[in-house]
Amino acid sequence: MSVFVYQTFVIKQDMFKEAIDNLRELKKFRNENYNHHVEILTPISGEDHTYALLSTYDGLGEMELENKRLFDDEEYLELIGPFFLEHVKESSLYTQIYRGLSERKADKKNDNKSEK
Repeated sequence: MSVFVYQTFVIKQDMFKEAIDNLRELKKFRNENYNHHVEILTPISGEDHTYALLSTYDGLGEMELENKRLFDDEEYLELIGPFFLEHVKESSLYTQIYRGLSERKADKKNDNKSEK
């Protein structure tokens, strides 16, 4: 069952360009080197400088393993440290974890019948 980690944060206005560049590097590094997928979400409405990272994992166990690997990786720490210390407004990080709603067994059986 997929697990989604949704993290919002406010980018400091005076560090906007640097923060966006750093975010792109974080996304690229994680997508190329780890077994999960990361997207950067930009605001269409609401607070203009509130951005989000949406990370998708195969499950809770995978999320825990990936996070351990990330925080043991010196190259990742060199990317993430400056981002949160220099580019993000203090106390603005908010993390939520969701999982996908599993299908009911009856729904799966009906799907299999309709495919035949």
